[in-house]
Amino acid sequence: MNVQLNSRLHWAAVFFLTALTVLCLGWELWWAPLLPGGTLLALKAVPLLLPLRGVLKGSVYTMQWTAMLSLLYLMEGAVRAWSDISVTSMWLAGLEIVLSLGLYLSTIFYVRPAKRAQRAARHA
Repeated sequence: MNVQLNSRLHWAAVFFLTALTVLCLGWELWWAPLLPGGTLLALKAVPLLLPLRGVLKGSVYTMQWTAMLSLLYLMEGAVRAWSDISVTSMWLAGLEIVLSLGLYLSTIFYVRPAKRAQRAARHA
């Protein structure tokens, strides 16, 4: 894979992870919290902080489990897009779907060349 493309995927993953974290915090504290003044649901952003260091470094292992973590946010976004009553919350859920899907795809495609090389080395 092209090194330049891999670098773009790395920075895309950093962007999507950061944006998803900001969205989770802003959504539950200020923009459309379930209760006025914010809720403890904002703690859903904490798991997104765990892989931040590894994603910034470009760690293949961290990128792998971050891809799986992003699927939880994709599911939450899908559920809340179709079940929330507030229009603002529905739009934020749609944004969560886009950001988590972007995070998933960028991490998966970043990891793909490393996994291929590992598989080729094992069979050689």
